[in-house]
Amino acid sequence: MAEKGTFFDPQAGLLLETYLRDKDQYLGTPYYPKTEDGFAIFETVLPMNHELLQRATKISGLKIVFGTDAVAGAHGRNAEEFIDRVRDCGVDPMSAMVSANSLAAQALGLAEQLGSIAPGLQADIIALAGDPLKDITAVRRVVFVMKGGIVYKNVAAASLPVHGGVQP
Repeated sequence: MAEKGTFFDPQAGLLLETYLRDKDQYLGTPYYPKTEDGFAIFETVLPMNHELLQRATKISGLKIVFGTDAVAGAHGRNAEEFIDRVRDCGVDPMSAMVSANSLAAQALGLAEQLGSIAPGLQADIIALAGDPLKDITAVRRVVFVMKGGIVYKNVAAASLPVHGGVQP
């Protein structure tokens, strides 16, 4: 893969963790184990996924991107897999950031439009409470998102100002 410039996306961690976390919701449904014992394979495979990523990070020139194989219940939890890659798999925090931004944009053929903060590119950014290079769990603490030049903040509605007698 490295020799051919192929992008590698080892994204099964969040998927497996979601199955384990929410196994009561998956138990007995089509395509999932019928008993709790059937979920034991996910507990076995998850460390194997970590080992795979640890080995992959040692391959010179391998383009490891951050993607998703999110299922119902996993949406909005990608920060957890991001943290796992650094904490459990030994991925360098800066490499993890690059994998989710400029390298992912390259993999999608969109590097001329997004993935970096540069003139002429779409400037979708997030601000974090903390330095993810020192504490990767800072990716859980998003202060705001800027998408298309508009800043979005996750604040309680009661804290927003009232305009014209109407509170959002």
